[in-house]
Amino acid sequence: MNLIRSRAENFRFHIRAFVALSLVAIGIGASATAQEVTLQVDPSKSSVKFTLGDVLHTVRGTFTAKRGMLRFDPGMGKVSGEIVVNAESGESGNGMRDRKMHKEILESDRYPEISFRPTAVEGAAASGKFSAKIHGVFSIHGVDREITVPAEVDIEADHWSANVHFTVPYEKWGMKNPSTLFLKVSDSVEIDLAVVGSVVR
Repeated sequence: MNLIRSRAENFRFHIRAFVALSLVAIGIGASATAQEVTLQVDPSKSSVKFTLGDVLHTVRGTFTAKRGMLRFDPGMGKVSGEIVVNAESGESGNGMRDRKMHKEILESDRYPEISFRPTAVEGAAASGKFSAKIHGVFSIHGVDREITVPAEVDIEADHWSANVHFTVPYEKWGMKNPSTLFLKVSDSVEIDLAVVGSVVR
């Protein structure tokens, strides 16, 4: 009888030990999976496109990314850092229109940078593809605005990418509307940001 009781107690001990070790392993794995990572931006592979509608046709153009680096904590849903775009690089393929954009609307000689500084991510994952909402501060024409934008994100072992689409109501935000007597354009512009870069763990 004592031998049976001893074996039973020994079995229960091993079960408890196995459960404890399993919980520790799960905790370590979750911690490793959700650790903070650095997301570097590669300006040469990233792009910024804008679309502005008018009564006759749609104006499309581009800006170039300048620099960027983010610190991302998927476990806490936090992100910091910034993505910077060269405001002076904006072009739509029409020299006269672009000069007007830079001189009268963006005033890019005074405000040469456009930036986005994210602060939080809803729906974040430590790796793989996921859809998220990114909260942050968008700075254009010298003014900071809090915005929330939808994003499609893909984080792999050594590289990452994100595609973001949002609207900038530039007239409401204090910038001049370029409409004339014979040409009426929208008072907002659609922005498509595609960011590509490397992951540092």
